[in-house]
Amino acid sequence: MTAPAPTLDLERELARRAGPGRRVVVGLDEVGRGALAGPVAVGAVALEITDGEVAPLPDGVRDSKKLTARRREALVDPIRESALAGAVGWAEASEIDEIGIMAALTRAALRALEGLGIEADALLLDGDADVLTSALTAAERPAPLVQLRVAADRDCASVSAASILAKVARDARMIELDAEVPEYGWASNKGYGAAVHRAAIDRIGVH
Repeated sequence: MTAPAPTLDLERELARRAGPGRRVVVGLDEVGRGALAGPVAVGAVALEITDGEVAPLPDGVRDSKKLTARRREALVDPIRESALAGAVGWAEASEIDEIGIMAALTRAALRALEGLGIEADALLLDGDADVLTSALTAAERPAPLVQLRVAADRDCASVSAASILAKVARDARMIELDAEVPEYGWASNKGYGAAVHRAAIDRIGVH
């Protein structure tokens, strides 16, 4: 049975809660949190919603894990053209080692928001870990509404789109890194714990 397509229902609800008129809602999703190597990437897709009206995202937008690499790549430009803005923020492997994965996710998410170049009224995050509220409230400006949603990458179109931007960007980065250190097979496993990757770690250590 085919899973239902993600909707913009929650994005519209967040815009309504933020107030009448034009509102900017941003969906965010991370890629690389469970990898053994490489950076973590956070995608961000901003939508302009005015009194419930919003331009649709492209047909075929789904959780990036449900799409082939070719289909993800084909959706990147249409997503960027239909959204108000799109960006990917990064935290490098050295930062993850230094400050831990959750703090690194916060850095990557803040960099993604900065890359959008616009102020958001509401943020929609996949999962149940709020990596943004504390950092945003520490800033000397009003913080946007932050909403967590488990499986938002499956159910919420803005987050599905963000997952695609992040996945395509991170996969490309891992292919570049594979050219420098081919022993780990990162072009195919993207830094996750595949057998060839673990075998290379056992044989020559981490890189």
